[in-house]
Amino acid sequence: MRTMSIIEDERLLGSELKRRFERGGWQVTVSETIADARHLIVELGMSPTIVLSDMNLPDGNGLDFLEEVRAAGGHGEWIFLSGYGTRRDIERAAELGALDFLAKPLDTHKLDLTIAAATRGARARQRIADSTEHEARRFSPEAFVGPSPAAARVRTMLAQLTGVPISSVLLSGETGTGKGLTAKILHYSGERSDGPFVDVNCAAFPKDLLESQLFGHEPGAFTGAKGRHRGLLEQADGGTLFLDEIGELDPGLQAKLLKALEDQRFRRVGGEQEIEVDVRLVAASNRDLRRAAAEGSFRSDLYHRISVFEVRLPSLRERKEDIPALVESMVREFNTQAGKHVTHVPDAVWSALAGYDWPGNVRELRNVIERSVLLSASAELPAEWLGLPRPAGAGDDGAQGCGDWIRLPLDGSMALDEMDRFIIQTALQRNDFNVMATARALGTTRETLRYRIQKYGLGSDSRS
Repeated sequence: MRTMSIIEDERLLGSELKRRFERGGWQVTVSETIADARHLIVELGMSPTIVLSDMNLPDGNGLDFLEEVRAAGGHGEWIFLSGYGTRRDIERAAELGALDFLAKPLDTHKLDLTIAAATRGARARQRIADSTEHEARRFSPEAFVGPSPAAARVRTMLAQLTGVPISSVLLSGETGTGKGLTAKILHYSGERSDGPFVDVNCAAFPKDLLESQLFGHEPGAFTGAKGRHRGLLEQADGGTLFLDEIGELDPGLQAKLLKALEDQRFRRVGGEQEIEVDVRLVAASNRDLRRAAAEGSFRSDLYHRISVFEVRLPSLRERKEDIPALVESMVREFNTQAGKHVTHVPDAVWSALAGYDWPGNVRELRNVIERSVLLSASAELPAEWLGLPRPAGAGDDGAQGCGDWIRLPLDGSMALDEMDRFIIQTALQRNDFNVMATARALGTTRETLRYRIQKYGLGSDSRS
């Protein structure tokens, strides 16, 4: 329901506006004084989509009331109506986030256009608020899943950190231990959850491009810089900047980042004007930055600046008792994404998962479960798609009960479709391209297998 609050002491104008917008489907309240409006908006917590407010009211100033509402956490699009207003009034209205300042007598056409713009803005803001609320529920400290003491310690630390205005946090640990998840927990469960969350992988950009990405650039700052670019540091103003693999930063860029963090201001590449920001930094690295700083390969002053608090994330080898909870959570997620109905994990699969050392940690486990759920043909999580090495000394029909084995890389070098094609091609070759025998070996139907053979262009000519 679209709601509107009209604050207007001219009774005739207020009634006319009320009738006009109620005919358009709005739910409208009219207040003739600031006291009445305060009772509705501040005391009763009414949150109108749009507020139409006179500026000069019998018991106060509309701008002062807007400032009071904003201080109380109120939102909504505000449009001021006034027979007169100084330049300073208009500037202050803009500073307080008012959408427009319309002069009396009202131009109804302009009013309708302004209301339409306000409605669009309110909808966009509501979508952002809903998204933020969803992310806050999704990324609470409880999102770091697992009953192990190691996981419990991480949750306890995150719960403590989200309650204090800490300026920077360093996340350390092996690759794949959940540093990205932890950074989102720190942001969406903390006081900056309404602000932006901006993340960048420092290892993914060359030095010159990373500088432009972080700090932005002015037109003509370098070849190809045709327009102004707001950098990620600027985009993160009021929120959190997550720098993954910060240990890969060039030393010159480390110095510039340190100054920006210390001063909370910087210049764009090729720019002269200083830009002020309010940014909380969450940095992550799988390197030992303390040792790197001692050895001189990472600036010690930057290390001390970003490690106001350091959270070490345990490897999956240290928390193997968390595997069942992680697997169940992942299966539910991928069931929803792919429309699958996997509900049972066989003992042989649990044995395989528990017997593996997981060098890629939770990320590797996630890849394995995603592949297995997506390629499942029944309610049972299939063992043949795990792709894990057999324990030393295990035969073809060992404890895991997986028959023939296929090893697949889990380092990102092979896409999921490529894995699927390779598995089917290998199974066809081992069964001399007998479709029925291959379907039995893969635990699927002949029709499903024929579809995939056609999809990947496989056949007896694929024997090489």
